[in-house]
Amino acid sequence: MLDISFYSTRGKPPITTDVSDNFYEWLTQSDFSEIGAVRPHTVMLDDEAIEIDVVDLDKGNIRNRQRFREFLVEVIVQEVNEMLRNLGDAPSKEEYQDATYKLRKLQQLRTYIEDESYQFLQKA
Repeated sequence: MLDISFYSTRGKPPITTDVSDNFYEWLTQSDFSEIGAVRPHTVMLDDEAIEIDVVDLDKGNIRNRQRFREFLVEVIVQEVNEMLRNLGDAPSKEEYQDATYKLRKLQQLRTYIEDESYQFLQKA
């Protein structure tokens, strides 16, 4: 498992979402990986300053946050169509969980991107 983390300069604790290797690989091959420049930034974790490579969500003429959100909304719509086409009328619990994994992770990332109290995204 790999993770994608969100960091705040407003005192909120970081949020991390674990993603499967396959999902992460898919993200790296999508437009997601081309949004925003990764730059070193110092964050406070457990009262310790740590330098990490992050994307500033509030940078850019069209903010990186908006670009990520638009990408995620578009991909969520595509994923819903694909899921509905492939699931059939009576999927097993396992088929349902497998078919909805990508959709659930995309929705989770969209929710975190839209939370303006987080300014930085780390793809690790």
